Amino acid sequence: MTFVTDHPLRPMPSDEFLALDERIGTQDWGAIAAALDGGGHALMRQLLTREECDAIAGAYHDEARYRSRVVMARHGFGRGEYRYFRYPLPDLVQGLRGALYPRLAPIAERWNQAMGIAVRYPPRLQDFLARCHAAGQTRPTPLLLRYASGDYNCLHQDLYGEHVFPLQAAILLSQPGRDFEGGEFVLTEQRPRMQSRVEVVPLQQGDAVMFAVNQRPVRGARGHYRVAMRHGVSRLHSGQRHTLGVIFHDAS
Repeated sequence: MTFVTDHPLRPMPSDEFLALDERIGTQDWGAIAAALDGGGHALMRQLLTREECDAIAGAYHDEARYRSRVVMARHGFGRGEYRYFRYPLPDLVQGLRGALYPRLAPIAERWNQAMGIAVRYPPRLQDFLARCHAAGQTRPTPLLLRYASGDYNCLHQDLYGEHVFPLQAAILLSQPGRDFEGGEFVLTEQRPRMQSRVEVVPLQQGDAVMFAVNQRPVRGARGHYRVAMRHGVSRLHSGQRHTLGVIFHDAS
């Protein structure tokens, strides 16, 4: 897995990106959109190969790839740690970000329209990132998370500044039952005047889950209303778990 040498706002001109873009483009995006609308999340099975997963997870200790390291317990985020990639992003991470964004942007726009939010999203990731960077959000947000036995991630939202893209993706890089036990991906939603609903999303190595960063629209008797969503990871019973997080807005 090599680094992209181009500026982060420019597309990655490589055969690998084209192959990844085709892999993502052949997914059933009608079904993905319906799942996002219906429950706030959607699965993409076997998005990455085992070799790709192992390559990303195996580079966790390569300090040159990252801009910062966060130990969750120091901040009350849970237990475990994660690292934010620095620019330029690794090819595979850059490719995922660039190929997923234009497929998710129409869904994000439709959600905003339903929730009465005026923000719209350009069709290309580099144009959206230019908007972020002009507002001082210049730090890349894709990250690699690592959990060991007893670790967990508290429920949270990945909001890093004024400009927020309302969808993100998480890709499981380890195999349940072989590499770790426990450590389920968890989503909650809080509807007005109702108790929170919890959902466990079953993932295998290479699977991606796309989900709401903050709010999503839900149709009610009087039109759409906003539902707040959070995500986290339950406690690991044993082993080690790596996850790649793909967030599309940059941080201030």
